[in-house]
Amino acid sequence: MNFQHKDLVDGRWFKLSLIEQMANIGSEVIRTINWKNKNNPKYANLAFDRALELFDLTILDPKNKKRLKEVCRAREFFADFFFGDNQYNFTDESWEKYFYAFNYAARNRPKLA
Repeated sequence: MNFQHKDLVDGRWFKLSLIEQMANIGSEVIRTINWKNKNNPKYANLAFDRALELFDLTILDPKNKKRLKEVCRAREFFADFFFGDNQYNFTDESWEKYFYAFNYAARNRPKLA
């Protein structure tokens, strides 16, 4: 498989907490939406692929074993939102709200020494 986030595949991704992983996924999801809204399908598709790659890395992370349900569902909803029929009725704003919580938590969590 050809990874776009080569530095993360080498193990750095697994050192991040689930909150940090989800915040990073959120950045790619928001980029996807922004490029789609700018009517740039090439960049939107690239951001979409990066988001799925980060979802997949998060799913592969052994420490997330007990939290896979939410991550897998979010991945499914995002794929349906972007390329499917949006049967779950997500909006750009609902994605922003969902991932904002992870960004907020990642920025405001205490740093361990």
